[in-house]
Amino acid sequence: MRSTAFPGFPDVGSNGTTHRIDMETMTQSEATAKADMFVRKMKDAHLHPDVIDTFCLYYRKVVEGDRGLIYSRDIRPVRGDEIDHRDKLGSFAKIGASARGSAVMIVLNGGLGTSMGLAGPKSLLMAREGKSFLEIICHQADRQHLRLTFMNSFNTHEATLKALSAIQLKHPPTWFVQNKFPKILQQGLIPVQWPANPELEWNPPGHGDLYGAIFQSGVLAHLLDMGVRYALVANCDNLGATFDDALLGYMVEKRFPFLMEVARRGPGDFKGGHLAVQKETGRLLLRESAQCPDDEIAISQDIATYHFFNTNNLWVDLAFLHDFLGRERFVRLPMILNPKTVDPRDESSPKVYQIETAMGSAIVLFEGAAAVEVPRSRFYPVKKCNELLAIRSDCFLYDDVSGFRQNPQRAGEPPVIDLDSKFYGLIDRFEARFPFGSPSLMRCRSLKVRGDVLFGRNIELEGDVEIINERGVQMRIPDEALVEGTLYL
Repeated sequence: MRSTAFPGFPDVGSNGTTHRIDMETMTQSEATAKADMFVRKMKDAHLHPDVIDTFCLYYRKVVEGDRGLIYSRDIRPVRGDEIDHRDKLGSFAKIGASARGSAVMIVLNGGLGTSMGLAGPKSLLMAREGKSFLEIICHQADRQHLRLTFMNSFNTHEATLKALSAIQLKHPPTWFVQNKFPKILQQGLIPVQWPANPELEWNPPGHGDLYGAIFQSGVLAHLLDMGVRYALVANCDNLGATFDDALLGYMVEKRFPFLMEVARRGPGDFKGGHLAVQKETGRLLLRESAQCPDDEIAISQDIATYHFFNTNNLWVDLAFLHDFLGRERFVRLPMILNPKTVDPRDESSPKVYQIETAMGSAIVLFEGAAAVEVPRSRFYPVKKCNELLAIRSDCFLYDDVSGFRQNPQRAGEPPVIDLDSKFYGLIDRFEARFPFGSPSLMRCRSLKVRGDVLFGRNIELEGDVEIINERGVQMRIPDEALVEGTLYL
């Protein structure tokens, strides 16, 4: 791109007028024409003016060459003594219990689970005992007399409402729909045109859209009018994110506007993002893996340096958020620029950028925000079929009375599972190879499977297990088998 200084390009303001955003990497005519294309597309989709302004703010960064990177020179690791641990907060439980009536759980329900081969909402995937993630979350909240709100996406909304209508609940949940951003064609930085499926021209803007979407939808004001002050926000695929009176009480007593649950990084967590301290301000900061420069990946993955990761369980003071948005209109979160293909199921389709943000990034923007270390029992996300196998195993228990929980007879964390993605990466292939459910993992430390293996009935795995099939045809582990060490089929 040519580097030519120019005044700027138009960006639609909340009152319908235009204002300027300075650019440095395009001529004025190029920037104006390309920005206008996105503005027209978003206006035609009847998006809120603040959503258009937010997108244009990030689009400016993209055309300037900004990739949303956070450099190690600007941050430092968080020391263990700088944040409190949940195990020491039991004294706050009474305060939290008294504040439960003014609390809500907001569930992020925008994902389709395409990485697992799903075509519908991930929350509708069967998790335990024939119940979906959605059903388990709803029943747990109903049993606790806890308000429940879902943030759906345009991809998940209709299917979720249909599923909710079939669940018998004493306290039906409420919902709102997050916004959408147009995908950016990498070649030319213009809006994508995909007539075969126009919906693929858009992407959910990440869960960082929570703040704007709940404000613009009117749901935030509605909750406050009902006397709701505090929210626990969690992903739909993390059944460990149950309501905790001690954490709520800790937030209330300390008057935190924002509280992030973080956990110690283990060997399997090196690829994710991490918590840090911004040197300039001294505030906590979240650096996602996509925001790490290529030459700093090694240090960002060093769990001995950066000890904590974000569980994406967040506690938010809704009154603070309402006042903040009333002043600022939107939360200017650090940008995450994700390179994708326009059709995520077709790697040959045109390459695009998706502008996204992470809700945890607000920790550096909200003055007084804090983090608290929690045990791994509050973090059991299902991103791949590997984690789904563990969730369905005897390492965990579920019933309608006690809800979802770790099996007390299991010592330590669930096993590290590594299934051959060729045969187990997609849900239909995974299900076909475990026709009788998960093997017993109670005494299993780790499991690695290579090749096409079908698991029989009542299989038990013990210790560190590696199962290898190099025959080129499917092999079966017989019923009632006990597998230890390395097994060649």
